[in-house]
Amino acid sequence: MSDVVTIAVVFQIVVLCFVVMLGFVSSAPPQKTTPIPILRSAQETDFAGGYSFSFETGNDIAREEVGELRNAGTPDEHQVVRGSYRYKDPEGNDIVVTYTADENGFVPQGAHLPVPPPIPQAILEALAKNAEEEARLSEAERAEIDSGRYVIH
Repeated sequence: MSDVVTIAVVFQIVVLCFVVMLGFVSSAPPQKTTPIPILRSAQETDFAGGYSFSFETGNDIAREEVGELRNAGTPDEHQVVRGSYRYKDPEGNDIVVTYTADENGFVPQGAHLPVPPPIPQAILEALAKNAEEEARLSEAERAEIDSGRYVIH
C-alpha cells in the first residue's frame, strides 16, 4: 500500500470512531435536575445610597443584607453593609455567617470560622511603647521616618 492509501484508511478509521462516540454520547439518558424553588425574595432600594435584599431557597440557603451610605457628600463618604447567610455543609450541619463591611473592611463571624489567638501582653506593651515614642517625634523626624529611608539616631 502506498502512503496515501494508508493515510486515507487511518483517516476513515478516525472518522468512524468519532461518529460511533458521537452516537454513544447523544444516546445517553439526559440527567434530570429538579429546580430549587425560591421560597422568599425581597429587594428594596432607596436612591440615597441604601438598599436591602433577602432570599431563601428550598434547599436551606438564605441570605440577607442591608447597605447604607454614611457621610454622604463628604470626603469620608462610605458604604456600610451588614448581612448574613446560611446553608448546610455536606455533612448536614448549619453554617451561619454574619458580617459587616465598612471602612474597616469585611468582617465575618461564625461558629465554624477560626478565631485568632489573643495578642500576647508583651506585644501589646511593645506596641504601646512604640506609639508613645512616635508621639514624641518632631514633624521633621516623623517625615524622615516616613520617607522610607533607613534612619539611625
